[in-house]
Amino acid sequence: MRTEPMGRRSGPSQQVVKQAINWVLRLRNHATHPTLHQQCEAWRATHPEHELAWQRVQSLHSELTSNLRAVPGAHIALETLENSARRLNRRQALKLLSGVALLGSAAWLGKDLGWQPWSADFATTIGERRGFQLPDGTRLELNTQSAADLDYTARQRLINLARGEIMVTCGRDPERPLLVRSRQGLFEGIEGRFVVRQDSDCTRLSVSSGRVVIRSHADSNGDPLQVNAGQSYLITSSTATVAPPLDMDAGAWADGLIVTRNMRLEDFLNEVGRYRRGYLNCAESIADLRLSGVFRLQDTDKLLAVLPRTLAVQIRYRTRWWVTVERPA
Repeated sequence: MRTEPMGRRSGPSQQVVKQAINWVLRLRNHATHPTLHQQCEAWRATHPEHELAWQRVQSLHSELTSNLRAVPGAHIALETLENSARRLNRRQALKLLSGVALLGSAAWLGKDLGWQPWSADFATTIGERRGFQLPDGTRLELNTQSAADLDYTARQRLINLARGEIMVTCGRDPERPLLVRSRQGLFEGIEGRFVVRQDSDCTRLSVSSGRVVIRSHADSNGDPLQVNAGQSYLITSSTATVAPPLDMDAGAWADGLIVTRNMRLEDFLNEVGRYRRGYLNCAESIADLRLSGVFRLQDTDKLLAVLPRTLAVQIRYRTRWWVTVERPA
């Protein structure tokens, strides 16, 4: 894929967004047409703005579909819209879907909405995990409820983590270093894979392969700190220190898993709660129970149903969105 300098701007132009919607419509109506897929790939590779518009349109479609399907009876409206779009000719369908996708386009493209899944370059909703191939070949994975922006120029490649957690797989480029910025620090990836997680009061950096240099953290004038494969650091507003041993695999979420090692039940439920809506907690009397294992994130209700098989607990549903783990009656 061609890599051109991509300076920071409000977002792709409306014309480019309409082109992206056009490609989505054509591919949906001719899903098995190999030449069309190749032509779309070529269009996306022509300029980083094309790829950004494509990703935003795809993300917006996923967000709208996900939210609407959570509303009783909304699937009927979605099916009606889909069927209507198929009956329209391409020009009419483009006009219809452009009106939806570009609703409040000045706010969406100008990043003034304030609703991060729409205003960020790349974003996920609760329970969603997505991967993106960036213009330079870097692989960016977003965990649940995460948001990140790109700022690529001729001198640097910068990923701004606004919220949540990302996994970055990058190659070495002495001419344009790959940087990741969180609220607490700036990190440079040196040909490897690493995870950056933005918590409320700190950033956790975990390196799987290669190495990462902590270039700066807030209120720090110290020398850059190198983090090697297998190491994790906690970066606060004033310090960067080696993290305590992890009780779960830092990057397993990219494979749709939570892998625990003697993890407290309360901490485990807090982690699972990131992938589902509503309230999830446990009684204080069992909060310190420990569990180890591999748990699939695809269906968190099925995941919770596994707990009574390994621990002396029961799952209580007050509603679909209010769940507690308790001692057996």
